[in-house]
Amino acid sequence: MNLTFNRTLVALAATLAIALLPLGSGLDAQGKGTIKIATQSPLSGGQAALGEGIKLGTQLAVEKYKGPLEKMGFKVDVVPFDDQAKPDVGVANAKNINADKDIMAVIGHLNSGVAIPSSDVYKEVGLVMISPANTNPTVTDRNYPNVNRVCGRDDVQGVVGSEFASGTVKAKTVYVVHDKTTYGQGVAEFFRDDAKKKGMEVLGFEGTEEKSNFDPILTPIRAKNPSVLYFGGIYDQGAPFFKKASEKGIKAKFMGPDGMDSSDLTKIAGKAVVGMYYTSAAGPASALPKAKGFVEDYKKKFSKNPEPYAAEAYDATAIALKAIEAAAKGGKAPSREAVAAEVRKVKYNGITGDIEFDGKGDRKKSNYFVLEVASDNPEKWGDNKIVKQLTIAAPAAKK
Repeated sequence: MNLTFNRTLVALAATLAIALLPLGSGLDAQGKGTIKIATQSPLSGGQAALGEGIKLGTQLAVEKYKGPLEKMGFKVDVVPFDDQAKPDVGVANAKNINADKDIMAVIGHLNSGVAIPSSDVYKEVGLVMISPANTNPTVTDRNYPNVNRVCGRDDVQGVVGSEFASGTVKAKTVYVVHDKTTYGQGVAEFFRDDAKKKGMEVLGFEGTEEKSNFDPILTPIRAKNPSVLYFGGIYDQGAPFFKKASEKGIKAKFMGPDGMDSSDLTKIAGKAVVGMYYTSAAGPASALPKAKGFVEDYKKKFSKNPEPYAAEAYDATAIALKAIEAAAKGGKAPSREAVAAEVRKVKYNGITGDIEFDGKGDRKKSNYFVLEVASDNPEKWGDNKIVKQLTIAAPAAKK
């Protein structure tokens, strides 16, 4: 008998046997299709450091928790979108996300001004959004059934900042500047309004979109000599602002919200921001008892330290996957509406603590921190000192 011919027949028979196996067999992990988790955050431009942290935190969580869905026969992928921190780009991306029926959840955004209009688009198809970083109250105050966040709110964060300025810094006067965005102006207004309630004199409140020439703002600020200079916005604008303020000889204590919470703040501003205070709704690794393994895995995988909100993105993704599992119980393909409903039911003990959502999508209890910049070395951003740590319940829904 021709051995070569016989081997060919055996090989052909084996190939045909594999081809005839039913979909969903162990040999085809994609037998029931693909489930995608989308991210939306700035992956280019001045805010890319924080935006990339959201993407990478999501990727790490998918790798860690995709097993149960794979056992059901689904392939699980991450699909990152660059919203460039621009509302129009975020909305355009959201429409593309809606059109991809395999996408079952969105982890994002970084900027509230991008998240709010983009979530209007997700709502059209019932697609769930779990935000790791959007702190503006409007994000959840619209009571959308598909919109949630694992971080705190600016109407609380602004008050935490003003209470610290009054009680710890003992500030008598404050000057408040913001970046004119939904996020930056919003948190600045909450800080200003509570500062007035605390008896501090607000010497000025103004917005600017300027990125480098701050002289028209800083010259009158220096003349008024405030105890605290607060900037509501993101580090890519706040860092050069504070650097110029320092160069002009302004002696005020610098303060800002969680938009300052990035190692790029010191990369840009250097020694000018050492000793400044900032509030954050994202806990540093040192404040998160369960974060040690996450930090080690993140550094091993991506060869860098996790940026703020990477841990929140990780927890948000874990919640999304648990909800998808519940919606796909029995191995059926889940619907977007079912996933959104299951997200609200999840009770999760994550690396950022216990997470459970209220009826409007807020985390029932959120962490808030006041931190002090410890070094001008960006590599030591994780060493920033926690001056104050609070756990505060989300405000009740507005009637």
